[in-house]
Amino acid sequence: MKDKRVLYVSSEVIPYLPETEISSMSFEAPRMINNNGGQIRIFMPRYGNINERRHQLHEVIRLSGMNLVINDLDMPLIIKVASIPKERIQVYFIDNEDYFKRKATYADEEGNFYKDNDERAIFFAKGVIETVKKLNWAPDIIHVHGWLASFLPLYLRNYYGNEPLFENSKIVTSVYNQGFQGTLAKNTIDKIRYDAIEEDAIADLEEPNYVNMMKIAIKNSDAIIVGSEEIPTELEEFLNTIDKPVLKFHNMDNFSQAYLDFYRLKVLI
Repeated sequence: MKDKRVLYVSSEVIPYLPETEISSMSFEAPRMINNNGGQIRIFMPRYGNINERRHQLHEVIRLSGMNLVINDLDMPLIIKVASIPKERIQVYFIDNEDYFKRKATYADEEGNFYKDNDERAIFFAKGVIETVKKLNWAPDIIHVHGWLASFLPLYLRNYYGNEPLFENSKIVTSVYNQGFQGTLAKNTIDKIRYDAIEEDAIADLEEPNYVNMMKIAIKNSDAIIVGSEEIPTELEEFLNTIDKPVLKFHNMDNFSQAYLDFYRLKVLI
């Protein structure tokens, strides 16, 4: 993986959020690539429960300042950055006062799922792509983790389909058991239609639940990694129908060589 560029786009990363399968792998996989001579960038949302002072986040003025249109509204994009101690790894945070200031990740104190999680996911996908464009950093691989990041393959392949910076980028999506109950807002599909994305690319979002979000991510990816020992049965069956490389689950103790080989032999071909 020497000198290969790998962009990690994740809804959760330790040490900024508690340890889960997603947040742990979103740290361990980049560290592994870093240690094998690759170049990495990590992007995640700047949730309000991330302690900016403790983790030394600071705004990157030259990357901030643009507006992203979400469902006909101009939403300011703020980019912050921090370094993971001892790892020489930079993490970029996608921020917006309306979407990410609240003091939790996906739900309020009563456990109520935020009604605008669909818009937050769209904003995150667009924000990552626009920021990477500003960095002028063409990734060889884009590896997506977590459902809040899962609109990125859809937007990259459709809304940004003619963007030359990404013409050789391969998308890998990890599928986890860590989803959500119920659905996103019922009009999620209308908000994506606003971006003139083809109807057949978003048909699954008529029912915007976790499984259907991941199906759309899978359809717009070049390869898939199973990130949990068990995933929803419907997704397991769906993976058996696709003609794409699929890496079976490997736990944290033995994933390194499997991921390296998968990237090299199945993705970068």
